[in-house]
Amino acid sequence: MKPISDKDQQVNYLKERLQIFLEVLDAIDPETTELEDIDRLIQMMDDLENKMDQFNSRS
Repeated sequence: MKPISDKDQQVNYLKERLQIFLEVLDAIDPETTELEDIDRLIQMMDDLENKMDQFNSRS
């Protein structure tokens, strides 16, 4: 897979990933949330942060 190097593509990628994260977060019911759900959210945040770091290191 070719790395995303164009700034506009990077921003669009991050926006899409953030939107997915927000949709997952919005769908979680606090009454029935399991530890695995929280771990998944944390993993999504970590993945997003790693991708931002990758993009920043390319500029």
